[in-house]
Amino acid sequence: MTKAKDKKADLSLVGDPKAPEPDKLERPRFAVYDEDTPVEGKVYRAGTWYHAVKNSGPDEKPVPVDHWICTPLHVEAETVNSEDGSIGRLLSFQYRGRRIEWVMPMELLAGKGDEVMRALMRQGLNIEYHQRRHLAPYLSSHHEPERVIATTTKPGWHESGVFVLPSRVIGAGDVRYQDSGRAVNLYTTKGTPATWQAEVATYCLGNPVLILSVCCALAGPLLAKVGVNGGGVHLVGDSSSGKSLAQLIAASVWGNPGTFAASWDVSKGGVEIEAASRNDTVLILDEIKRADPKRVQEMAYAIANGVGKSTMTREREGRAKLTWRVLALSSGERSLSEHAAMAGNGAHAGAELRLVDVNAGTRPFRAFDNVHGMTGQEFHRRLTDAVSQHYGHLGPTFVEHLLEHPGQVDLLEEFRQVRETFRTESSQAGRVADRFAIMALAGEQAIARKLLQWPAGAAADACRQLFSEWLARMGDGNAEDRQILRGIADFIALHADSRFSDVRAEHANITVRDRAGYYELNDDKRLYLFNVPALLEAAAGFGKERIIRALVAANALAKMDEETKGSRRTKKYRTPGGGSSRFYVIDPDLLENDVEGQA
Repeated sequence: MTKAKDKKADLSLVGDPKAPEPDKLERPRFAVYDEDTPVEGKVYRAGTWYHAVKNSGPDEKPVPVDHWICTPLHVEAETVNSEDGSIGRLLSFQYRGRRIEWVMPMELLAGKGDEVMRALMRQGLNIEYHQRRHLAPYLSSHHEPERVIATTTKPGWHESGVFVLPSRVIGAGDVRYQDSGRAVNLYTTKGTPATWQAEVATYCLGNPVLILSVCCALAGPLLAKVGVNGGGVHLVGDSSSGKSLAQLIAASVWGNPGTFAASWDVSKGGVEIEAASRNDTVLILDEIKRADPKRVQEMAYAIANGVGKSTMTREREGRAKLTWRVLALSSGERSLSEHAAMAGNGAHAGAELRLVDVNAGTRPFRAFDNVHGMTGQEFHRRLTDAVSQHYGHLGPTFVEHLLEHPGQVDLLEEFRQVRETFRTESSQAGRVADRFAIMALAGEQAIARKLLQWPAGAAADACRQLFSEWLARMGDGNAEDRQILRGIADFIALHADSRFSDVRAEHANITVRDRAGYYELNDDKRLYLFNVPALLEAAAGFGKERIIRALVAANALAKMDEETKGSRRTKKYRTPGGGSSRFYVIDPDLLENDVEGQA
């Protein structure tokens, strides 16, 4: 629909599609006047009008009636949702000098249109209460607007190539963000890019944890560009160590830290909604102690996998799943595995690899390495105040540069070069290295584009340092192997004398309950003879073949009969009191050496 020009009406027809004369009204019809407009010798004030006729009786002449419905409300285009194909209308109006746009799903007109009125009034549209019944018919009268645009219900990269945020679309493309009008706008701004750089970014230098946090926030838009999966890092440190400040700084890259940062205090469905609402940016999750220990590892998997749980409609049809691509920046006084253990759950190596622990508690100044001549408390207070006054610029500006200079750099080649500096041997450590490398690339790209006034290499050096610290703790081997060996070592430490006894004893030890096996003295050292149930109990969650494979890789099976070396890898013993059984003979020193060397 075109807007009124030269005080002529912008008319939407009811019935006859023929355009009316500008000085004559065909009734019934709706009309939108952007300013006071004379028609048929009468001046109609700015607004959306319904021009109708009233019949007093069968012999009476119809009387024209005019109803002012609301302030000027334009139907700009038909909308097609990219996720589910649903149809809507792009509406626009002015409120206190600001142009307001809202995507209305057509399905909201199926009833009396109350939901439409609520959404429009919430955003500032002035509706004449006694004429509100005409609003839904007016909107439904626009059957086939000439302009058709795409909409999306999540932020981030759209299939058209633009980057969508609730309040703006970055890039050249006719796309709009679609929501109910009730959601909080997470992507707000305050201050200027220069003030954020001076008051926040400058003090991140010399602090690997703070640099990593900024890089993590910037890496979201690059995930799809270089094909790196989601996941995240988990800042571990005591209370009041500075972890939350690092998260606030990361949140300030995209919006107000007070609203952009989320919390672990949500259900699994809640964390899916939080992740989808921050698609292609960063998901901040504060204080893992608030998470349900029984579900926390499952939630870590969900964040990294990027696909929500399937749900069904009342008609038993599958709804569209929530999807996202995001890096998470989590924090807590405990690691992910330690928190899960509170519920009696064993650590899943996959979850630990998807949400990688970063030391943010035992650095020179707890989470900080350099407080720039201040005390730790002064440094913390200064940056906390700064991020509350300057935020929301760096992330969108970074995306603008990616779109404005698409040929400036080959991101895939740049990522390959950065990734080569994160040397690993195992594929599992390699996936963690991918995540640190994409964060390093994001930081270095922001530096190269003059968006961060840091020395070249500062971002990559910080990410490599923290990755090296993780690698020194966890090792470059297989994470499942580490978990199995640690479980068996812990089992021996707990039950060495209560569930094992000397296999060379003359008589059976009747004090042992829930026997796990025996031990054999070999050169003043115990070798532990595990039966199968005990082995499965010690390495809970893994099958027997997987456990044996880990023990073989660590050379921890000390003895086995020749005929079992290629299969069961057991040794047959005569047991006290008569009889014989086969056992897995484990050298605990090799378990501990392997665990210490890799953890």
